[in-house]
Amino acid sequence: MSAGLKKSSSNGYEKSLTTEEQQAKISEIRRLIGPLPEKLANYCSDAAIARYLRARNWNAKKATKMLKETLKWRAEYKPEEIRWEEVAHEAETGKIYRSNYIDKHGRTVLVMRPSFQNSKSTKGQIRYLVYCMENAILNLPPDQEQMVWLIDFNGFNMSHISVKVTRETAHVLQEHYPERLGVAILYNPPKFFEPFWAVVKPFLEPKTQNKVKFVYSDDLNTKKIMEDLFDVEKLESAFGGNDDSGFNINQYAERMKEDDKRIPTFWTSGNPQSAAPPEPMPKSPIDLNSINLDSDSDASDNGKVGGSPSHVSDSKGLSPNKSVLVAEGSDNGSSEVHER
Repeated sequence: MSAGLKKSSSNGYEKSLTTEEQQAKISEIRRLIGPLPEKLANYCSDAAIARYLRARNWNAKKATKMLKETLKWRAEYKPEEIRWEEVAHEAETGKIYRSNYIDKHGRTVLVMRPSFQNSKSTKGQIRYLVYCMENAILNLPPDQEQMVWLIDFNGFNMSHISVKVTRETAHVLQEHYPERLGVAILYNPPKFFEPFWAVVKPFLEPKTQNKVKFVYSDDLNTKKIMEDLFDVEKLESAFGGNDDSGFNINQYAERMKEDDKRIPTFWTSGNPQSAAPPEPMPKSPIDLNSINLDSDSDASDNGKVGGSPSHVSDSKGLSPNKSVLVAEGSDNGSSEVHER
C-alpha cells in the first residue's frame, strides 16, 4: 500500500442540514450507487453513508466517490477477513490493543504505544492497525459510532518516528474510516515530537486535527481532559488512572479469538446496528466503477464550498481500470465488504 499526501484544503466548516435534507443526501448516494446485494447493503447503512457525507461536507457526489473507493479497497484488502492468528505477532508487545474499559461516552478505547514497535514491516503494521479498527467497531454499543485513541509516549524517541507509517495511518483513518475517531489523546509527547506534529498536521483534515489533544501528566489543565473522559478507577495507571493490571498478551489473545467468532454474523441484516434495509439482489453483477461520478449529481452544492477533496492518493488496491464485480450469491471477498 502506498499513499502520497496532499495538504488539506478543507476549511473545517460543516454545513448544517435539517433531518430531511440529510435524508435526501443519503437517498442521493443510494441512487448513485444503485442496488446492492444484501451483504453489501448491510455495510452501507444510513449511518455509514452519513459518515461519508459528513466527511465531505454533505456533498453527495464527493461522498459517493469516497464510499466507492472504500468499497473497492475493502474488496481488495478484505479487512473483515483478518483474524487474530494472522496479526498476533504484531500484537506481542502491546503496541496497540483494545482496552477493557470504555470512556464516559461508551466509546471503545484503543491504546497505542509507539515505543513498543516490534516490526519493520509497514504492511504488517497497517494490517494490524486495520484489524484493531475493525475490532473496535465490533465492540461499539448500538448508540455509538466513534472510538478513542490513547497514545502513550513513554519511552518514545526519534528512532520510533516513521513518516511512512504515519502517512499510511492517516490515509486509512481518513479515507476508509471517516468519522470513526472521536478523540485522540497524545499522552506525554516529548518536546522533539512537536516539530514532527507541525509537519504532519497540515495533511490532516481540520476536523481530525481538532480531535487531537495533547495531555501532560504534570499539567493540571490537560489532566482534566482525562478526568472528564474516563473513570479514573478503571483507567490504566500509565495514563494517570488507578488500574495497575497492565497488558497481558495471553489474556488479550483469548479476548480477540472470542471476538473473531462474532465477525461472520456481525454484519447481517438482523444486526440492529445496520439500520438500512437491503436492496433486492440484482440479477447481474454490479460494476462499482460504472457509477458516474462526473455528472452534476449534487446541484445544490454548485457555487458553494463543498466537501474537502480526497487528501491522499488511492491506496494499494484495484487499479483504476479494474472493475469490482459483485454477483448474485457471490461468496468472494467483494461481497464480504463491510462498512457500517
